[in-house]
Amino acid sequence: MNMDTPTSTLDSTSTRDGLLMPSLEGTSTQTSLATQSSVEQSASRPLNCDPASAAVPAPPPTPSPPVGIPKTYRAQDALKDIPGTAHALELFLASKMVESEEYCDTMDPKKERLYFSTGFSLIQCVKGFMSYEDEDLLSALTHCKHGHTIATKHRKVAGAFSGLTSRLWGGSGEDWITGMTNVERHAELVYAESLFEKALLGVVYSGDWLSFIKEALNMRSTITVYRALGQFVTNADARHPSGRDPNIDEHFRSGVDLGNGCSHLVLSLLPARLAAVIELFGYKGDRDLGLKLLMRPGGWGEGEEVVSAEKEGVRRTVCDMILLIFHLVISSFTFEGVNMAMARRILDWNLRRYPTGVFFLFGAGRLSLMRSRPAQAIAYYNQAMAVQSQYRNLHHISFWENAIANLALWEVKESYLCWEVLSEEATWSKSIYAYGTAICALQLSTTATSEKEAFDLVAEAKRLMGLVPTLRQRIAGKSIPLEKFVARKARKFLDQGNRLILPALELAYIFLAIAHAPRRVIVERMLQETDAALKSLEEKRQKISDHGKSGKVSKKSKDQEQGLGQAYWDDWCLAAFLKGVCFRYIAFPDPDAEVDPEEKHIGLGEGLETKEKIGEAAKKAFEEVFKYGPKIELDHHLVYHAHYELGRLLVLLGDVESGKHHFELVLSGKPLEVSLTGKKGKYSLENALHMRTFAAHEALTLAHEAKDRL
Repeated sequence: MNMDTPTSTLDSTSTRDGLLMPSLEGTSTQTSLATQSSVEQSASRPLNCDPASAAVPAPPPTPSPPVGIPKTYRAQDALKDIPGTAHALELFLASKMVESEEYCDTMDPKKERLYFSTGFSLIQCVKGFMSYEDEDLLSALTHCKHGHTIATKHRKVAGAFSGLTSRLWGGSGEDWITGMTNVERHAELVYAESLFEKALLGVVYSGDWLSFIKEALNMRSTITVYRALGQFVTNADARHPSGRDPNIDEHFRSGVDLGNGCSHLVLSLLPARLAAVIELFGYKGDRDLGLKLLMRPGGWGEGEEVVSAEKEGVRRTVCDMILLIFHLVISSFTFEGVNMAMARRILDWNLRRYPTGVFFLFGAGRLSLMRSRPAQAIAYYNQAMAVQSQYRNLHHISFWENAIANLALWEVKESYLCWEVLSEEATWSKSIYAYGTAICALQLSTTATSEKEAFDLVAEAKRLMGLVPTLRQRIAGKSIPLEKFVARKARKFLDQGNRLILPALELAYIFLAIAHAPRRVIVERMLQETDAALKSLEEKRQKISDHGKSGKVSKKSKDQEQGLGQAYWDDWCLAAFLKGVCFRYIAFPDPDAEVDPEEKHIGLGEGLETKEKIGEAAKKAFEEVFKYGPKIELDHHLVYHAHYELGRLLVLLGDVESGKHHFELVLSGKPLEVSLTGKKGKYSLENALHMRTFAAHEALTLAHEAKDRL
């Protein structure tokens, strides 16, 4: 197989059982995993939540272990282990996780080898983050600390003063690095990597602020090491006549690019206030530079030749995965630098290399969802479950994504089944899983075929809602914002007598399922839900008004006294807001969406024939939120989200200044839903909204490509 010029696979599809199924080269419609226990447990589930339904690509031949790795280890021969570490990574990325782990164990039973110990600790990190169990996190942290110790033993021995400088600042200049041997330079690189892994695990495992501050200092040391190593490579290349020093190997280069690329990317994503503080210490993130550094090991830059598997550095694939995470996941919160064409190119190349690679199948599913093709996304996620059964926790990623993709299709029952599996098995956020299951049950109760079925579904929702607040977790001593939100909604449900309006559609908005829904689904299903809710609320208000006119209710009485009930205007504003969001995505689909030509002709009726008219209908819906915002009792966040969504809509309609004004209102910190004398604390999901709003506001001052992503 020619790894330099892979052809596209992501558009190749076939229809199976009514679903759009990926048809990768070498795909087999028979799954050898169908008899395994994890698939058998899922066999009774519908196709949209069932790994047994997936067409499984034929796995490539298992690569043979490299020869020539010394059995007896000496520190000066540490770099001879790199081919073995690359082999372990190949196995891991090909979904042979256990074999990868066993190979590392076999090659380094004493855990004394520089590259095998760091490779093994990386595997444990992945396992820990996947399961989120204390036992796995502690095991990963232990292995990372050991890997850190091994790296320290391989580093250059310093004198008293320079050693103190090295411990405080993570390095001491180019002369110091130039005087190192190749092994010592690699040890410095592995030292920084292990410090980074240890910092992340330490924050997640301890969950307190003291640990967060301690690990933040370690992160500072990590960045300093990476910057020093990067400067060393740059200067060495500049001194060489060819512009590239051949004495610096690709494995080292890929590691330096990975570290510096990630640090620039992370710093560029920080909120403006925090970034300003960090700049005082001399650290500034350059997103464009970070992305270029991450693209360099794979040769993904414009005009560059893609680096073949035979010539790549050992960390090249990790760089590719970080790029995919940025373009396909982090892009939900930012606009600058996002490039779906680049993500597609990287993903296509790696899928040809690892057709059964679970991580790249995740990426293919995510890309499909962002292209508003949730049915194809589900097919990829089902494949990701079918190709491996060694790490059950990896299946939970598929169930999570399938739950959201099914909401994008408005297949609430299938989404319910996915949330149910997560509630039973996964540990990342039990609170969110329980809430997802509950609101889907609540939505299903509205279309139940019998009173008993509806009663049972509401009873199940009530039971789960009672659990939601008790299942919350903390990271670095702080509550998780989305868990706080679902806990508030659960309490509201119970306080209102087991009632919430449009909870499943609201969750679909939060997880961007409306943004990634096919146009037909929004028009024919989601919009109908908002219209029905508004009609019901309007009828209730009209009924109270008629009673008032007859003299049975005082016109001066408050809304609740008039019989509108608790949080009536919260419900009205939520329904109006979601209607506005639906209209917005009908008029202006997500920039990455690939709209089916047949769906472009789906009509909304008289007066809504053009995107401009549909956009005006969306504006009117958002203005309803502003009109009744001061009457909101609990869901104050709706007003701020409405300003954000209206701002984006106005930019798309060509009124950039007005759109910018709405962004600035959100970022101002002023209370927008109460009178000037009113008091307001933080509203739900405030930080996440500020991130998105800041990114949107920033995009208006950037290149045309960033504006187009609004």
